[in-house]
Amino acid sequence: MRALVMEKGEDGQAKARIAELTEDQLPAGDVLVRVEFSNLNYKDGLCLSPSGGGLVRTYPHVPGIDFAGVVEASEDARYQPGDRVVLTGWRVGEVHWGGFAEKARVKADWLVPLPDGLTARAAMAVGTAGFTAMLAVMALEDHGLTPDKGEVLVTGAAGGVGSVAVAILARLGYQVAAVTGRPETADYLTGLGASRIVARADLAETVKRPLETETWAGCVDAVGGAMLARVLGQMKYGASVAAVGLAGGSGLPATVIPFLLRGVNLLGIDSVMRPYADRVRAWDRIATDLPMDKLEAMIHPAGLADLPELGAAILKGNVQGRVVVDVTR
Repeated sequence: MRALVMEKGEDGQAKARIAELTEDQLPAGDVLVRVEFSNLNYKDGLCLSPSGGGLVRTYPHVPGIDFAGVVEASEDARYQPGDRVVLTGWRVGEVHWGGFAEKARVKADWLVPLPDGLTARAAMAVGTAGFTAMLAVMALEDHGLTPDKGEVLVTGAAGGVGSVAVAILARLGYQVAAVTGRPETADYLTGLGASRIVARADLAETVKRPLETETWAGCVDAVGGAMLARVLGQMKYGASVAAVGLAGGSGLPATVIPFLLRGVNLLGIDSVMRPYADRVRAWDRIATDLPMDKLEAMIHPAGLADLPELGAAILKGNVQGRVVVDVTR
């Protein structure tokens, strides 16, 4: 089986190479999966970096935080050979060997059955980013968001989470305002369903006023930092922000005023340790509520050998949409 393996050199820096491995070299687990597709996320870029991004604990290591494929062997009664499965999260690709290989051995608890009508390739176009986006949309809906409430803001809209969030929200009938710092992505975002484009510069600076005009009925925020603080002061009464990322920093230079005077909700979205029932619900919603033609427009195909260069690019913010990795290439 082919795999992309990270190995530490004498200089202490990790480097990637394509290697041939045997099944005996795979880590322990209940289920052996023949991986068909994986993808590239920001965490993968960290794991592919010379330092491992603080995520990789031991070497050699096979990254890849997402994968989809077919069960080859199982010691768990929930899965049988031939079952189609998807995996995201659980620190796979970080601590446990991941999906940048033709086979993976994992715990059965980490897998979810692939919904009918969703291919392995499509599932990896979704991946952790799209799964997180759907969790965010579900959380906003669970807190009262409906299309008639007004515009929904998506920050970091041209990234993986943002792209899928825009497409899902538009499909569900929401008016979506997409925030981007790259004007060249405007056509891409309107193609996904954004009704208007908001320049990142319009929201990037903090203001002294804790409250501004009530503007947004909901928000999926992938940026954090000063932009999230600014957005909190622009939310409508009782509206919610689903926080999914920290591309703009982990700090939050905000006040509690939006929470106290407007009843704004800040919802934290974790996709790594999400319980099984939530995962099944989200993947079922993805199969029905994500327009597949829009998903296809996000896909950039790649093979294992392309990943080191793409990993560096995603850390610089130079990857648009979803990189889907055919592990047999």
